[in-house]
Amino acid sequence: MTDISPDPKVQPQAHAIAMADLIRVFGRIGLMSFGGPAAQIALMHKELVEDRPWLSEAGFLRALSFCMMLPGPEAMQLATYAGWRLRGAAGGVLAGLLFVLPGALVIAALVFLYVNFGTQPLVQAGFLGIKAAVVAIVLQALQRLGKKALHGVTDLALAAFGFLALFLFALPFPLVLLTAALLGSLRVRSTENEPAALPPATAGPVWVTLLLWGGLWLLPLGALSLFGPQLLADIGWFFAKLAVVTFGGAYAVLAYMSQTVVAQYQWIETGQMIDALGLAETTPGPLILVTQFVAMLAGALASGTWMALAAGLVALWATFMPCFLWIFLAAPHVERIASHPRLGAALRAITAVVVGVILNLSVWFLLHVLFRETVTLELPAISLMLPVMASLDISAALLVLAAPVVALACGGRLALILPIMAGLGIAMAQII
Repeated sequence: MTDISPDPKVQPQAHAIAMADLIRVFGRIGLMSFGGPAAQIALMHKELVEDRPWLSEAGFLRALSFCMMLPGPEAMQLATYAGWRLRGAAGGVLAGLLFVLPGALVIAALVFLYVNFGTQPLVQAGFLGIKAAVVAIVLQALQRLGKKALHGVTDLALAAFGFLALFLFALPFPLVLLTAALLGSLRVRSTENEPAALPPATAGPVWVTLLLWGGLWLLPLGALSLFGPQLLADIGWFFAKLAVVTFGGAYAVLAYMSQTVVAQYQWIETGQMIDALGLAETTPGPLILVTQFVAMLAGALASGTWMALAAGLVALWATFMPCFLWIFLAAPHVERIASHPRLGAALRAITAVVVGVILNLSVWFLLHVLFRETVTLELPAISLMLPVMASLDISAALLVLAAPVVALACGGRLALILPIMAGLGIAMAQII
């Protein structure tokens, strides 16, 4: 069994690694980080633990457990923590940026291609195939997470709560997460084995970190509210709020995000939201880069190229700046945080609820891919989305049935699944 007992103290190994080596290794990680968090974490393990002795096996596992407790993309935060561990704050910033920037540049290019060519019939047919693939990908994520997270009746009940809270009762997503965390922490019946309080730290460094990174995150958004276009301010504050509640990976918040940007703000349409997720799946870096795609598309539709670029930068800032805040604020205490019983129980409960949340996302995607029209049945305290059966899209139904077969044949590799499904969508358009 791997020893993951905490070290007496965690401190960054400043200047232990040459900055040029850090740039080279984390640059390669950023360029090769396709395939979602599992593949990204495996890549970092190979680069940082197996190929070079920068992190120990135990230290890597503790860092991973710590990052899974934080809101936001755990793989990006793991890269940031590793950079902090090796070269302090400068190394953390460098590692985090290198993990995100390659995917962000690809997303920017895809947005402009989508805006200029996305309405052509053949492109639309290809996107129908990608949408069917997205349904299969989300269902696979649901299956993987369900096997890992659901271990008894209580976990199943929490998952059911997550699904019904969103699908039937349309409860606010942050409220669902807070309820899950509270229920999880109450499941710890004894505090005898809880660790002592977090190691003392002087108020100065903690407050400096909080004010510096919290200010860097929120002050520009406040300036946008006072002096900038309303669209940019709305994008900034919405994605900042999203960054705080993104537990359980990007899939967990996509339904909440989709319903908000489509129904409340009306920045984009439902089909465009599903297209955004499909294209975000093709890029390196965290899947939550879909926020950049949505923001850039909203900016382009509202005011053209320059607004698209500005909206993309605001979304990236609001989404990823808090990741640095969480890491730099808590990294010195990672040992005790990662092993805290109540925090661990709260995280496990959130993970169980996220299974239900992703099931809600799956149903939401499926209804919008299969049916051209849906209606919402409003009852006291209940809001139920129902399909208009006459609007069933036969081509979409056939593609949805084909997607799991293609995914199985491709071994789950997105680099093969998405182009094959796009090709099938184009071929289907010529036949039906």
